[in-house]
Amino acid sequence: MNSNAATAAPVRVFILDDHELVRRGLRELLEGEGFEVVADCGLAAEATPLILELRPDVAILDARLPDGTGIEVCRDVRSVDEAQQCLILTSYDDEQALRGAVLAGAAGYLLKEIRSTDLLGKIRRAAADESLFDPAIKAGIIAGLADPQDARLATLTAQERKVLDLIGAGLTNREIGQTMFLAEKTVKNYVSSMLAKLDFQRRTQAAVFVAKRGDEHRL
Repeated sequence: MNSNAATAAPVRVFILDDHELVRRGLRELLEGEGFEVVADCGLAAEATPLILELRPDVAILDARLPDGTGIEVCRDVRSVDEAQQCLILTSYDDEQALRGAVLAGAAGYLLKEIRSTDLLGKIRRAAADESLFDPAIKAGIIAGLADPQDARLATLTAQERKVLDLIGAGLTNREIGQTMFLAEKTVKNYVSSMLAKLDFQRRTQAAVFVAKRGDEHRL
């Protein structure tokens, strides 16, 4: 081993997976190869604040979780810190999830069947701010956002998306707060942020937007 490799700081990794055995296996693999696992957890709600606090070099995020998705966590974290590198690790080869990972700003979308040596290499590449997506595929996904509002929609946090959907369903701020277990003032803040990101002035525009997208998806 050369002196540079010996003295280099270990890559700091955060693990989000709802299966304890998977988390334990990843931790043992990574720590055995000189990585530093700063923390792990099994819920999206726990992961977002931990990642923002610990600022790992790479966050490995399970795509499907009991309370959300790793893609939502990636989007929420990167809406605060665009420098945070995230890898989506999943058992499902899902085209829609792949598209969501690209739009959320993830560094890569990996299947859990990946070989351990390949995974280690990809984590190191992500830590070096390298995208693991095929440039042509990534460009095609982004270019497919023909409607500028679709691109803005991808900037919403998971909570803002839920608020938008509930506005589309006709709920008031008070009703949204009851549904999401949030204070009405908190809901107002989410509504204001969501409207600003979508370049809307009124919540009625948001309601029409949701209805129009629903009609298009039913065609």
